[in-house]
Amino acid sequence: MESDVSADDESASVVVPAIDAPSSVACLRSLGRRGVRTVVVSETPTAPAVHSAYCDEVVPVPAPQDDLLGYRDALLDLARRDAVHAIVPVREADVYVLSRYREQFAAEIEPLWPAPDTLRRVQDRCTLFEAAETAGIDAPETHLVGEVDDPGREWIVKPRYSILADAYVDCDPADCTAPPTTTYLPPGTEPDVAALTAEMGHEPICQEYVHTPHEYGFFALYDEGEPVATFQHRQRRGYSYAGGPSAFRESVDISALETAGLALLDELDWHGLAMVEFLRDEETGEFKLMEINPRFWSSLPFTVQAGVDFPYYYWQLCNGGGEIAPAYDVGVAGHLLRGELLYLHSILADDVDLVDRPSFPAAVGSVARSLVSHPRFDYLQKDDIRPFVQDLRNAVGSLRTR
Repeated sequence: MESDVSADDESASVVVPAIDAPSSVACLRSLGRRGVRTVVVSETPTAPAVHSAYCDEVVPVPAPQDDLLGYRDALLDLARRDAVHAIVPVREADVYVLSRYREQFAAEIEPLWPAPDTLRRVQDRCTLFEAAETAGIDAPETHLVGEVDDPGREWIVKPRYSILADAYVDCDPADCTAPPTTTYLPPGTEPDVAALTAEMGHEPICQEYVHTPHEYGFFALYDEGEPVATFQHRQRRGYSYAGGPSAFRESVDISALETAGLALLDELDWHGLAMVEFLRDEETGEFKLMEINPRFWSSLPFTVQAGVDFPYYYWQLCNGGGEIAPAYDVGVAGHLLRGELLYLHSILADDVDLVDRPSFPAAVGSVARSLVSHPRFDYLQKDDIRPFVQDLRNAVGSLRTR
């Protein structure tokens, strides 16, 4: 909803990009309930955050994938408002813009995000795995796709870069795209380097496929190389039966996971937000690094519900600090209902190489039982129902077009 609060209102404000992931709504609810005025920037009226009861103002902006420099300029215009004290990054394009043009934004607001050289080490998976090796963190064997010399093994093909922009690939500074997602190569398949490079927009990487259903996230907020708050969860279900973004997850507290996450972020001398994704090897129990998301993560509402209010901690650091004493409940779980719907749909509609398809009746039963035993939901909240309704509309629309 749009608010009739004027742009020159002197109340402290935060800028939140509205995307389809629940992280945007989690930021609005966390900060809006504390009296922080929320300014939502959006390129589409269908984003659930636009419909939140905690959205005070909506500012239309260019989509970063269509006009990255126009998006940058729109954020800078908002950062120059006296009342705006923070901009929260919720997608790769957000943190890329904030970091790429760090000096311009730092002149207006606290730059609680990594410097360009550090961000590149994370958004380039080749340099990320080099940092992991230096930190003593295990990772799947990884090569550029043109360097794979054993097609008889099980490989997955992933983008080298998490975002395609001029700092990483040869393109116009106004261009910014998200590369395609993972491709699974059946054993014995010789990768078509030219075709995969054309599809991805750059030479991608081939990575050893790790047979494990155990996906974990280590979440952190760092202030100039020092951890301020951390959280852990285990993913129980993703959007697809092969994995993907989190549909159902539970909080955990595993010392080895904390050790691995902190070691990597310390090696990077991290500053700002990070979600470090790991797989746990079923045979050795070791955590293998998958990637780092250097911004708020899609399962953020569950993190807040479990007791670690990262949006508020982020706001505090952007405004001179404050008492931050995060503690969370272990063994609680929560859902993104749209994700559960997509998970079940994937069992009926998708055929993923290297991953066994689960039984659909058993999957329905598992989802139903978990909904009853763990009634925590990313969007569904009584005092702010409209984002949930809009998200369901978006989910139905996406399934109709598949």
